[in-house]
Amino acid sequence: MPTNQPWADYQYEIYLGGLAGAVPRLPTDLTRLEGLVERRLPPGPVGYVAGSAGDGSTARANRAALGRWRIVPRILRDVGERDLSVEVLGRRLPAPLALGPVGILTILHPGAEPAAARAAAARGVPYTLSSASSTPMEEVAEAMGDGERWFQLYWSRDREVTRSFLSRARAAGYSALFVTLDTPMLAWRPRDLDQAYLPFVHGVGTANYFSDPAFLAGLAKPVAEDREAAVRHFLGLFSDPGRTWPDLAFLRENWDGPIVLKGVLHPDDARRAADAGMDGVVVSNHGGRQVAGSVAAADALPGVVAAAGDRLEVLFDSGVRTGDDVVKALALGARAVLLGRPYAYGLALDGEAGVEHVLRCLLAEFDLTLALSGHARPGSLSPADLVREAA
Repeated sequence: MPTNQPWADYQYEIYLGGLAGAVPRLPTDLTRLEGLVERRLPPGPVGYVAGSAGDGSTARANRAALGRWRIVPRILRDVGERDLSVEVLGRRLPAPLALGPVGILTILHPGAEPAAARAAAARGVPYTLSSASSTPMEEVAEAMGDGERWFQLYWSRDREVTRSFLSRARAAGYSALFVTLDTPMLAWRPRDLDQAYLPFVHGVGTANYFSDPAFLAGLAKPVAEDREAAVRHFLGLFSDPGRTWPDLAFLRENWDGPIVLKGVLHPDDARRAADAGMDGVVVSNHGGRQVAGSVAAADALPGVVAAAGDRLEVLFDSGVRTGDDVVKALALGARAVLLGRPYAYGLALDGEAGVEHVLRCLLAEFDLTLALSGHARPGSLSPADLVREAA
C-alpha cells in the first residue's frame, strides 16, 4: 500500500456524497461515538468497554492531560505534498497509527475481531489481537490476509500455554509481541461489578485458550463436555501477578521478533526494559481501566521518552480520540499511537464499516491537523510545537 496516501481527501468524499443527499452513517467527531453506544447497546457490554477503574478519574485525566497540550501552528511552510509514513518495529507503516488490543469484541458485534482486522488491513494499519479475543488468532490472521498484525499477550501462569500462544502467533504471521504488564489482576471496576458482568465467566473471550493444545491438555474433559471446568481452568491461569523482570528472558527465548512492554509509565521501567533487551514500550495506563488515580499517560510520556533515548521505540495509548491527540503524542516523542475504544465503538455501531469509518476519520483529521500546523511529515514534530496550559 502506498505510504503517501491522501488521507485528508476523505472529507471531500463526504462532501461530494452530500450532492446525492448522503451523509455519514456515523459521526465524524469520534468523541460522540461513546454516547451513541451507550444508547444502543445493553449496559453490560457498554460498561465493560467504556468503564474504568474506580470512579473513572484516570480515564478523565487521560483526556485532560492531552487537552492541556496545545499545538502552536506554523505558517508559510510547504505542506502541499505530505508523507505520513513512519518506521515502527522494523516495518514501514503508512501512518503512525495501529489498532490496539481490545478483547472480547463479540460482545459488541458478531463480526468481532475479524471485522476490525479486515478494516485495519484495508487501510494498511496494523491490528493488535488480544489474547482475550473471541476469535482464535489463526482465524483473525486469515481474515487479514497480508495485513500487518501484532499479538498482545496476557502472560499466563502456565508456561506451556504461554509458549504455545507464542508459537501459534508466529506461525500465523504476527510480527511483533506486545506484553501487557499492567493487568496482572483485574482492577475494581464498578460499572462491571454493578451489573455482575464479566464475559470470561461465561466462556466469552476465551477462544485462544479453548483452541490451544497446551490449555486443553490441562482439562480432564473436552470443553464441550464440561465448559464450566474449562472456564474455571482459564480463570486460574489467565494472568500471573508474580512475574518480575528476570522472567522476560523466557519471552525472549520463545519469541524471535520485536517485544514491546505495554503499560509503562515510569522512566525507570523504560530503562529496565531497555536493559532487558526489549525493543519498545507502550506508555499506557490501560485507558484508565487498571489503577484509579494513576498518572495520565500523556503526562508520563515525556519522561519515558527521555529515559528510552535511542534504545527503545516508544508508542502511546490511553485517551486518544482525535487527530490532534495523535499530533500531540508524536510531538511529545511517541513513534506511533495505538487506538482503542473509538474503533471498538465503531465496530459496535456499524461493524467492519464502522471501524473503517473511524480509521478514515482519525487519519484524515490527523493529516489535516499536521498540515495546518506546518508539517509535511510526522518526523518533523517536536515538543517545541506544543505549549502546555496550566492544570
